[in-house]
Amino acid sequence: MDHAAAIATLYREEYGRILPTLIRVLGDFALAEDALQEAFCAAVEQWPRDGLPPVPRAWIIRVARYRAIDRIRRGDRLEQKLALLEPAIEGLSASLERPAVIADDQLRLLYTCCHPSLALDAQVALTLRTLCGLTTEQIARAYLVPAATMAQRIVRAQRKIRDAAIPYEVPEAADLRERTEAVLTCIYLMFNEGYSATGGDALLRVDLCEEAIRLGRMVVTLLAAAPRAEALALLSLMVMHHSRRFARIAVDGGVVLLDQQDRSLWRRDEAEEGVALLHEALRLGAHGRYATQAAIAALHLQASAPSETDWAQIVGLYDRLMALAPSPIVALNRAAALAMAEGAERGLAQIDELASSGALRGYHLLPASRADLLRRLGRFAEAAAAYREALPLTRNDAERRFLEARLGEVSGRGG
Repeated sequence: MDHAAAIATLYREEYGRILPTLIRVLGDFALAEDALQEAFCAAVEQWPRDGLPPVPRAWIIRVARYRAIDRIRRGDRLEQKLALLEPAIEGLSASLERPAVIADDQLRLLYTCCHPSLALDAQVALTLRTLCGLTTEQIARAYLVPAATMAQRIVRAQRKIRDAAIPYEVPEAADLRERTEAVLTCIYLMFNEGYSATGGDALLRVDLCEEAIRLGRMVVTLLAAAPRAEALALLSLMVMHHSRRFARIAVDGGVVLLDQQDRSLWRRDEAEEGVALLHEALRLGAHGRYATQAAIAALHLQASAPSETDWAQIVGLYDRLMALAPSPIVALNRAAALAMAEGAERGLAQIDELASSGALRGYHLLPASRADLLRRLGRFAEAAAAYREALPLTRNDAERRFLEARLGEVSGRGG
């Protein structure tokens, strides 16, 4: 039995479910996270030797509980603190057997992490770390900052929640609006990590995508008026993207680009739900970045073949997105759309301009996108050089295999 794979799967599926309840019980982010991390470390050490436990999840919960108690006993005022917490800790396993408790705790954690007293980037980073179980390095790559910088943000945010005694609760309706932007950003980045994993063997993490969609649905039910419109727009965007999941991965686990996907594998029921959610969001007045991205996704889904895609309209929507939420990554996506609408030369010029700015230095999709356009233009030697530049920048094995295959193609044609 592959114990390492079993532990990795359990970590992906359960970390973000167990940790919120541990935090509620212990009242301390660092203590809860340390206890859970120690439980998984113990699994790495013991399971290959002793065998997989009958119920791995229960084993992790039990060990995390013991580790938390041990840490409390080693701390200050241990007897008083332990007397208060031990009954709750003993009931941890029972709490985690009730789905409603798990959902409530995750929602509480989401809104606690998104308290307005924290900076927006700290809110999102802390949520991705605690609720999603992403590593500090993965979050840093999403933000294009050094891992050490991101680690400092997360630690400062945890300390501020502790020192300011920020309540672990979903806020009242009147206070929901001010936290909406951060909450939606967290869910959006969670989905993005699942949709295109920054590391590991697989391109797609279905569990993370589905968790983001589930949280998105929960948030929609909490909100009213304008915030609800934007939440609906985000939910529609995620559902539409997720509808294409079976076509994005080849049988061997390789990457399948949009123009090569078998569109009969797209989940039409989910695509139709996503479009309906977008229409409802627009009816309620959604006009922000999520609605704009959802409109782009809808145009892709409505095209029965790549040649029928309305690339000119997509470029126009990216222009709108650049006005609403300008970023180098949006500019890169716009350049790719421009290449499809007006020719590879036009898109390449935009990418070269973006590369010269240095804004996406170290981001593998910049040289990878440039390589693809050079390949389409028949400039194979330059394409090979760009693929070689992209390869060491990706941490995802599926993407690496795709880039290596493309490098082999262009190298055999003059690279």
